[in-house]
Amino acid sequence: MPLQNTLRKKLREPGKYAQAALRWRSLSFGEAPPIFGNSKPKSGSHLLLQILNGFTKIMPYTYTAAEPVRTIRKEGGRRSAREIAVELATIYPAVIGWGYVEASPENLAILCRKGRVNYFIYRDPRDMLISQAFFATDMHTGHGMHAYYQSLPDFDARLKVAIMGIDQDGLKMVSVRERYAGVFEWLNQPQVMCIRFENLINDRDATLNAMLDEIEKTGYQIPTPREKAIAILVEAINPKKSHTFRSGKTGGWRDHFSEENKDLFKDVAGDLLVKLGYEENNEW
Repeated sequence: MPLQNTLRKKLREPGKYAQAALRWRSLSFGEAPPIFGNSKPKSGSHLLLQILNGFTKIMPYTYTAAEPVRTIRKEGGRRSAREIAVELATIYPAVIGWGYVEASPENLAILCRKGRVNYFIYRDPRDMLISQAFFATDMHTGHGMHAYYQSLPDFDARLKVAIMGIDQDGLKMVSVRERYAGVFEWLNQPQVMCIRFENLINDRDATLNAMLDEIEKTGYQIPTPREKAIAILVEAINPKKSHTFRSGKTGGWRDHFSEENKDLFKDVAGDLLVKLGYEENNEW
């Protein structure tokens, strides 16, 4: 089965290229700018990926990459800066890539070149923590935190660990404040369109229009009329098709955060929510 999956993945992108050639035979593939969709884990990456797949139906992109570009290997351990840079550099015009990469100088040097389009999606840290704890406990048995979370008595205990982080017995996970240090690095990049997960859910059409505007800022004209393009992208969005789907809603943290959790979060994260614009002050 693993060999079959590997072969299937290798054949997927050439197959997508053939389909795209038939769909866009009257247009040039070389004109559409390279796109990279980026995220922190459990922050809306698969919602973003569905939109990127929708892009291939409204303009001549050959395919969306089947596999993400990762900073951390699936089996654990960091990949080298060179490995990541090589993958990012092979996202050519008319190709859409996606992944989970940091705003390192090497990555920025490739992604922020003129004529490229970059999206970075992020999420309310409280909802991200809830999503991560459920995902690692119930949905991803290979997750590094799975066994430890399973050993804890209840979800409240898991949430506390997710907020504080852990560094013991070979387990290492940074605190919520440390996780979002990398988010701010992307927010500070003028050549990256940063998107709130919540805006894609609650202000969908305006956000999708802004994403298409970002492409046309490169000088490329999207061939599909805007109204039709938005309708196609809306149809492409289906959270339940994501294997990581759990609730697909915003503000779900309110159902899980006790007063004690809130106090702990504020102690650990400080003014994180205010800096991100999710709260006006720390009196939530």
